[in-house]
Amino acid sequence: MTAIHLASVDAEADVLLREDAGGVATLTLNRPDQYNALSAALLGALQSAVHDLARDDSIRVVVIAGAGKAFCAGHDLKEIHGHADAGFAQEVFERCERVMIELTRLPQPVIARVHGPAYAAGCQLVAQCDLAVAVPEARFATSGVNFGVFCSTPGVPLVRNISRKRAMEMLLTGEPIDAATALSWGLVNRVVPADQLDAEAQRLAKSILAKSRAVVAAGKKTFYAQVGDDLDQAYRLATAAMVDSVRTDDGKEGIAAFAEKRKPRWKNK
Repeated sequence: MTAIHLASVDAEADVLLREDAGGVATLTLNRPDQYNALSAALLGALQSAVHDLARDDSIRVVVIAGAGKAFCAGHDLKEIHGHADAGFAQEVFERCERVMIELTRLPQPVIARVHGPAYAAGCQLVAQCDLAVAVPEARFATSGVNFGVFCSTPGVPLVRNISRKRAMEMLLTGEPIDAATALSWGLVNRVVPADQLDAEAQRLAKSILAKSRAVVAAGKKTFYAQVGDDLDQAYRLATAAMVDSVRTDDGKEGIAAFAEKRKPRWKNK
């Protein structure tokens, strides 16, 4: 029986829950009454969890989910409104920036499990994850423009997922798109019925679990290192990574297994 660990990573009202099972850590945004809006406390808890996961060799895949009706409604604008000083808003947005960047630097792939609306910074979170699965009822929007705050930071990962004109349509209008549109635009990987959402997230996770830990971690690092570079530099980085890969223990094992028509026996499982 796989051991399951369920614990809060923040003392304030358990705003983030972590559950570990079979090499997969599920982080659940746990402010259902606030539609999982990213308060300062929740962002702090998420950042702490990401730091812990980066050093946790028992975890191979991370899933981010939401409690209640929504995946995430974005930043907690009521909390920001309640602080007159601009320094509070700056701290919140800068912390969110760090969390988003650190998600890409995690050695583990991160899957967004989207069961409901993902708006503003919630849409940003989906776009920043490596993979995303959603239900047909999910909606995605960069809705800040409706409230006088242009979704500039959500636009950063958004335009790295979908085309420029589609990103600008979302940013300029604030109008939501449905899950089918998000799938066709490339914002999510899969759209499945609600009763299959967990199974689909786990299917993706299990596929990753079957691969070499070292290969996946190195591949993710290279992907994000090259994605913003010009073509020449991107190929230089990627080629160097490929050369390094075939020289590793798991690279040699994988090539040998292919040649011998057998399953690889990873050293870095």
